[in-house]
Amino acid sequence: MTLLLGGARSGKSAHAEQLATVFPAPWTYIATAQAYDDEMAERIALHRGRRVEGWETLDAPLDLAGAIESVPDGRPLLVDCLTLWLSNHLLAEHDVERESERLAQVLGKPRGPWFVVANEVGLGIVPDNALARRFRDAAGRLNQKIAARATHVLFMVAGLPMQVK
Repeated sequence: MTLLLGGARSGKSAHAEQLATVFPAPWTYIATAQAYDDEMAERIALHRGRRVEGWETLDAPLDLAGAIESVPDGRPLLVDCLTLWLSNHLLAEHDVERESERLAQVLGKPRGPWFVVANEVGLGIVPDNALARRFRDAAGRLNQKIAARATHVLFMVAGLPMQVK
């Protein structure tokens, strides 16, 4: 499993797609975004439109572990992204620690070439409200759990991958 971390628009998703498509199709893309407004719907459409033929897309805004478990053994998998998945659980007031641990257990046993995208949100200033601080802290803990289980960790900067692990 390869974890790709980076800031917004750092090239994480595009690079993950390039890495996955080195393997033969079909590829599975598990998307966690939800289109709550027109702008987000446009972002989702751009991501979908960028993918070449051969991708199967599964939407899993909440049950990401279940979606991952449904992917056939050996199939290349791209999860995009853990940060939106975490936001979905926080906003639904779910037990984030329990869900994160369940996800980490599933991701810790890859059954093929897996690529997981997440945002690094802890590089900026301390947020000014409790929910944002809770999100930042939960994202940092989740990224650490997944990085510990990953074979490779890349940090994306301006479209360039830096190998961390």
